[in-house]
Amino acid sequence: MSQLRDIQGVGLGLKRELIPQIQALYGQDIIRNIDFLEIAPENWIGAGGKYQAQLDWFTARYPFVCHGLCLSLGGPEPLNVSFIRQVKTFLQQHEIPLYTEHLSFCSDGGYLYDLLPIPFTEDAVHYVAQRIRQTQDILGERIGIENASSYVAAPISEMDELTFLKAVIEEADCLLHLDINNIYVNSVNFNYDAHQLLSGIPSERIVYAHVAGHYQEAPDLLVDTHGENITDPVWQLLHAAYQQFGVFPTLLERDLNIPPLTTLIAEIDKIADIQLQYVQSSHVQSAA
Repeated sequence: MSQLRDIQGVGLGLKRELIPQIQALYGQDIIRNIDFLEIAPENWIGAGGKYQAQLDWFTARYPFVCHGLCLSLGGPEPLNVSFIRQVKTFLQQHEIPLYTEHLSFCSDGGYLYDLLPIPFTEDAVHYVAQRIRQTQDILGERIGIENASSYVAAPISEMDELTFLKAVIEEADCLLHLDINNIYVNSVNFNYDAHQLLSGIPSERIVYAHVAGHYQEAPDLLVDTHGENITDPVWQLLHAAYQQFGVFPTLLERDLNIPPLTTLIAEIDKIADIQLQYVQSSHVQSAA
């Protein structure tokens, strides 16, 4: 299996609309900053024919990560062990070194087609951490959990979001899939300081990050659509994260209103330029 060190630089979510565009431009300078790709395993497990051939083409040329949608780590139903075993086989088949999921739940007697918040309680910490450990035991490797966006507070909370996130990571001994946009979305929706929360993130757990755009429903309500351009406050948070923690792999997430690849390249190149800025700054500081 490929090593996590292969996941570096800038990534892009591999949407089906982008497949022929990346293939047409492969090897050209315009897409030089696409270093790795991300897929949801749910969309590719069991694929055959044309789709299997496409995936094989890409995995032969790019490192991959898998970011899941339906594991429902905080849900009330037992974990879908059969699905986790399918994920394990899929990761092994395609030599994909990392699987991440959301710190949320999306099922209760069936799939709810949304990612819902988990109550920030001690009981929930133990419950979710146990389910993460069970997943890791089946896969035989650590997974990353992503800090989730939300729009209404869970009905019961005994701690703040950062305390809950850190407690789950520590008890589960898992990795952190840091979503920069989600920090900003929640900071607006729940009126807290995004930079203050970021400063408390356990940086040693970060495996890679997402940046994305969001939709502004109201001055105090942002919706994590992944369908807009990245906003200035999110770019500023990315700068702050690199400054505090050093540069880590960062992926552009775009799920709706997907423009041509040549348009997305502008944001991909901007991430790469920011990364280079902090790598060079780090080198200068080391030489001083």
